[in-house]
Amino acid sequence: MPIPELRISRRDKKQVFYRPLRRTPLKKKLLKFLWIAGSTGALGFIILVIVLWKQMPQIGGVIDRAVPQSTVIYDRTGENILFQFFGDIKRTQLALSDIPLHVRYSTLVAEDRGFYTHGGFRLRSFLRAAVVNLIKLDPTSQGGSTITQQFVKNAILTTEKTYIRKLKELLLAYRLEKKFTKDQILELYLNEIPYGSTAYGVEAASETYFGKKTNELSIAEGALLAALPKAPSYYSPYGSHKDELINRQRYIINGMVEEGYIAKEEGEAAKNEELAFKPQRENIRAPHFVFFLKEVLAEKYGDRTLEQGGLKIWSTIDLEKQELAEKTIEEVAQTNEKNFGAKNAALVSIDPKTGQILAMVGSRDYFNVENDGNVNVTTRPRQPGSSFKPIVYAAAFTKGYTPETKVFDVETNFATDMKDYSPKNYDGKEHGVVTLKQALAGSLNIPSVKLLYLTGLNSVLTLAESMGYTTLSDKSRFGLSLVLGGGEVKLLEHTAAFGAFARDGELFETTGILKIEDSSGKIIEEYKENKKKVVDTNAAREVTNILSDNNARAFIFGANNYLTLPGRPVAAKTGTTNNYIDAWTVGYTPSLVTGVWVGNNDNTQMKQKADGSQVAAPIWQRFMREALKNTPIESFTNPEPRSVSNPVLKGELIGVQELELDSVSGKLATEFTPSDLKVKKKFFSSHSILFYLDKDNPDGPKPEHPENDPQFTRWEEAIATWANKNGYLAETPPTEYDDVHLPGLAPKVTILSPQNNETINSQNMAIRATAEGVANGVSFVDAIIDGRLVSHITNAPFEAIVDLNNFSNGWHTLTLKAVDAVGNRSEEKSTFFLEYQRTSPGIVWISPQSPSVVSLSLFPIAIILETPSPELISLLTIKAFDMVTGKEVVIANITGGFGNEIKTEWKKEGIDPGSWRLSVYVTDTNGVITEKQGPTLLVNP
Repeated sequence: MPIPELRISRRDKKQVFYRPLRRTPLKKKLLKFLWIAGSTGALGFIILVIVLWKQMPQIGGVIDRAVPQSTVIYDRTGENILFQFFGDIKRTQLALSDIPLHVRYSTLVAEDRGFYTHGGFRLRSFLRAAVVNLIKLDPTSQGGSTITQQFVKNAILTTEKTYIRKLKELLLAYRLEKKFTKDQILELYLNEIPYGSTAYGVEAASETYFGKKTNELSIAEGALLAALPKAPSYYSPYGSHKDELINRQRYIINGMVEEGYIAKEEGEAAKNEELAFKPQRENIRAPHFVFFLKEVLAEKYGDRTLEQGGLKIWSTIDLEKQELAEKTIEEVAQTNEKNFGAKNAALVSIDPKTGQILAMVGSRDYFNVENDGNVNVTTRPRQPGSSFKPIVYAAAFTKGYTPETKVFDVETNFATDMKDYSPKNYDGKEHGVVTLKQALAGSLNIPSVKLLYLTGLNSVLTLAESMGYTTLSDKSRFGLSLVLGGGEVKLLEHTAAFGAFARDGELFETTGILKIEDSSGKIIEEYKENKKKVVDTNAAREVTNILSDNNARAFIFGANNYLTLPGRPVAAKTGTTNNYIDAWTVGYTPSLVTGVWVGNNDNTQMKQKADGSQVAAPIWQRFMREALKNTPIESFTNPEPRSVSNPVLKGELIGVQELELDSVSGKLATEFTPSDLKVKKKFFSSHSILFYLDKDNPDGPKPEHPENDPQFTRWEEAIATWANKNGYLAETPPTEYDDVHLPGLAPKVTILSPQNNETINSQNMAIRATAEGVANGVSFVDAIIDGRLVSHITNAPFEAIVDLNNFSNGWHTLTLKAVDAVGNRSEEKSTFFLEYQRTSPGIVWISPQSPSVVSLSLFPIAIILETPSPELISLLTIKAFDMVTGKEVVIANITGGFGNEIKTEWKKEGIDPGSWRLSVYVTDTNGVITEKQGPTLLVNP
């Protein structure tokens, strides 16, 4: 016992004896608490079980089903029925002995292998499910139902997912096991369980899906029916998860082999059996959407409530747009099938201001069984090609990059883990330095891969997840090819994500439901706006600004393309997989976003060039044009100017230069530099973007050791290779201007003869001039008459005699041009009047010039002659001579009636590869023939 201690009382300051308290250890307190809590919980559970036991319905009435009521799905107006779940249940009772053994076995394998050994429920499964559900605080997280429990749930209880209903299910299962034999319970199950639509029981299911009696079912057919009850809406053969249904069927067949119910050979034959489903003839509109909505609602309310609960469902479907979508796809798909081998197409259209689905066409024709028309491609993962690029660019702009940021579009090996990865642009070209705006608008692949690396794969995938993509959660699966469509996405989610761009970064939850009323008219669900901010506002606007700029993409797509709408701003992006299996177009206005996929449901390849701009964009454009007809024209909000400190983000520092230089001084050409001395040179002196910024902090300081980045060396080498291949000089371009060609440095020239306005009446004319240099002497003086060089005088005195026979009588202009050693030049002009009596006509070869190299493929070649005296010519004969063999070919015989210019053609008849000299034989009016030799041409094959 504790010994009393003498202490001072705090209250009255007196000495008193205190006995220390006995302190109970914390562990004992915790155990005591747990014992009390457990005892209380157990007692409460026992009381709950007793109460529920007394409230249980009588087992004897399990066959009597409540009268079902039809559930109806309407369009958004409530005036048009899309689909009605008819209340007349198809159900035919069979004795267990009339149900083939393999059908019974497949059911046991699918639902409850230990059916004949448990007492109505499996305690271990129940406890495991209970623990998991409690941890997740979700009673729907995991189940553990036996066949007995499933029968109770479907025949007696509701399908609500609560702990109380689950406890009722266990108690009733126990009662059922006490009242009936196992065979009786299995018989009840096989006659009562829903198999989808209005088919209850295996006999009705057999007739609904295969058009035959149960005793006629094959092992494969029986196993497929056994696969349905787990989730009849999801696994419906007429829905969009047929592949998953077949996988489950095969799982069941394998289980039958494992249990020894059938031989291995029978199992293999069953898995390879081709199944023929009975065509669905139900009256249904917007079928892909109806079954999409049916899956969503079945998951929420259960198949039985959905199909028999008398629900009235107002969907979001705009029937006018739905029928427009179906019509557009059918019409354009015919052309696509003929020209590109693309049999199928899908379209989904959403109001981005609400997230409501307005139209959904999952395949070209839902009822075309041969083409897998029941497959809803809008909810199937497919590779999006380049249509995924805007997500990457949005992440990049959010991180700090801008549309003006420049990168090198040059072929680059982005090798990782010793694996080469060298993507090519769609047009097969390198475009040098491009801005991110040019790269996205033109859908350039190489810059986009670089941008994904700069932005970071995790950043892009995190953004994609926030934008509603559910197929990209396993980040370990993806690499740099993600930006080119390396990750599969669903058209529905892809289109909805683009809706976030349409709304400046706000994403509205996608929905197909406006309102649901139960059979009593009570509203049990109604549309409520549910939005979240997923993309930075300015980043979203920058993406939209690029995708809506038709001029920006014209260098790749041309000015006339299917990504525009007349008189209406619209943003759009295409995508195509490398193997031409998937082609996409997704685009939007502020109030409507539409996505289109084109391909083949069986994944067969389309023809070459079946890209998104050719096969998907025409469907998209036609639908959008008609759907938006007579609606207000809306504009996008322009992005705000960026404020960044790193100049490379603004498009500075990175670039190449093509400059015009003076070939003499090597300096920048000026207006005084003679045109024939100007040369263009290309300079390259910049690095890859990794040299100028830290990709993890792009607006921060320049990295001290950029070479430490694992991609740096490859990017630098790729740029150097490109620059060398394209003739860029890896040197600093000049900054000084031409200082040797200035007006004051030009030589002076003076015409001495002929005098200005002098009359010349002879065939020959004497030219005399003086010329002196200012700084570099005089190299030569050219004499030019009417633009035709007649003499090249290289030494003083600057004199020459020129033949005027080839010039017609009349006024002419003489120009003397003096040129110094560095190309400075000046000139002086004078005019003279030519008047003399000619004795023979003159002839001048204008084209072709000598020497020339031509190919036979360029024939016929134009021949042009000039004469000042056509009146003196009676016949022109033009010939070609093979200078090796001496072969002669007459090109043309031209008689009078021509003017000063004479044109004809040299055709290739009789012409072989080799060297050919042309001549023209001139017959004057006196019958005198003279030859004027023409050019020499080398003719290649």
